[in-house]
Amino acid sequence: MVMYRVKQFYLAITSKVEEEDKKFINLYLDKNELDLFNKLPIYEQTHSLRTAKSVKEECFKHNIDDKKLIKAALLHDIGKIQNNLNVIDKSIIVLLDKITKGKAKKLSNIKKIDTYYNHGEKGYNTLKNYISDKKILKLVKEHHNASIVDDKELQILRECDSKN
Repeated sequence: MVMYRVKQFYLAITSKVEEEDKKFINLYLDKNELDLFNKLPIYEQTHSLRTAKSVKEECFKHNIDDKKLIKAALLHDIGKIQNNLNVIDKSIIVLLDKITKGKAKKLSNIKKIDTYYNHGEKGYNTLKNYISDKKILKLVKEHHNASIVDDKELQILRECDSKN
């Protein structure tokens, strides 16, 4: 787990979106969605890109139509734009979560902690003004909700998010 977090931090501080990445994003997001996506910090954009590319691979393996799921993967962390979580903020919250064994969630009166823990709901509330597709909205909202176990697409999104 420690090495995974070190890898995440390294990827975050060395992130850049290449021209090829922009072409991939443009295949799945319309102008309004792209404007929202571009409000994410670069490290969140690259995380979402890695997640979306992993989703594409998984969909191919399972013969699942990937368009909606890739769009959801690109936008799954859009709720984080509300309080500008930077790499250091996120790292501190992750450490705090680990040290307190999840009890840091109770500090949700602190805006950045609230955003970290509730970005799925916040993303849903943001995206419902731009996207009418209920499946995409559900995927964004529930991507950290482990109690939903009977949704194959949500499971794929969660797994790809976790490994990226």
